Amino acid sequence: MSHSVEERVIKSARHATFYLACGPEAGTPVIFVHGWPELSISWRHQLPVFGGLGFRAIAPDMRGYGRSSVYDRYEDYAQEHIVTDMIELLDSLGADKAIWVGHDWGAPVVWSLAQQHPERCHGVAALCVPYMPGGMAPETLVPLADRTIYPEAAFPAAQWDYMLFYRESFAAACASFEADVRATVKLLFRAGSPDGQGQPAATAYTRARGGWFGPGAPAPDVPRDESVLTLEDENRYVEGLTRNGFFGPDSWYMNGLANMAYADEAAARAHLPMPALFIHAAYDHVCATLDSRLADPMRAHCADLTEATVASGHWMAQEKPAEVNAALVRWLAARLPDLWPVT
Repeated sequence: MSHSVEERVIKSARHATFYLACGPEAGTPVIFVHGWPELSISWRHQLPVFGGLGFRAIAPDMRGYGRSSVYDRYEDYAQEHIVTDMIELLDSLGADKAIWVGHDWGAPVVWSLAQQHPERCHGVAALCVPYMPGGMAPETLVPLADRTIYPEAAFPAAQWDYMLFYRESFAAACASFEADVRATVKLLFRAGSPDGQGQPAATAYTRARGGWFGPGAPAPDVPRDESVLTLEDENRYVEGLTRNGFFGPDSWYMNGLANMAYADEAAARAHLPMPALFIHAAYDHVCATLDSRLADPMRAHCADLTEATVASGHWMAQEKPAEVNAALVRWLAARLPDLWPVT
């Protein structure tokens, strides 16, 4: 069985999706959905493992990223369009259903897909970002804030303050990341640490600071974290994010109200019946799910929920791939045994 990773593109009249694929074409699809500001290569440690087990492991470049279609309006990055991209991808594989795995902004995609199109899901797994039945938006996140860490007077939007910076100062947000893309990549993709637990996350200060790195400032230049990225990985991220810029990736944050309206259309399906897995990142101090109420709506709306915890930061699939793969494999074997490939 080949564990080589292939490059593919599917094109429809509305969108083109580039994706990486591994494993037998007849295998049950496991579709890995990346977040901000990542690429299909964010799943480089998962594709050969799940392809090698006999699944059809797929990782697309999402809308606005890499070699997939890029658009020049904020509203083109609403969840409704992104979910449709994923349904088209699934259709192109000739499969009725997939196991969907999402991280960061990829998690709302797979949760939305499970809510909007349950008949296309064998199961759904999310890393770091739990299910928000009302849609992914500051309006649904801020009410769940831990006010012992983020007193409302000082931090009205808590750790989600950075999302409001996009709304209020979008061009400045894009410009700060684009000013030195390599420095941005090296600063972002770093391993987690227990330092910072119980303290306000840096994202709580974005507006007060006048930007991610201060008014008009680029990312500070720090050494690459070799525990997360090789030089080759860094170069691939830099190339993809330089080619397209940050307008598309950042526009995902500009559709909170549209995402809430989309979720509201499917409110009757807000309770998810299919097996679901949530993997907590113990050292993700923005998506802090272990000691807060952030995961409560998910627990109330998933009929068959498994939870696991990995001692990592936000970029867990890249920082702790063996632990993430093990959590996914255990869940698949326990909750979806009939899909396990017979080799």
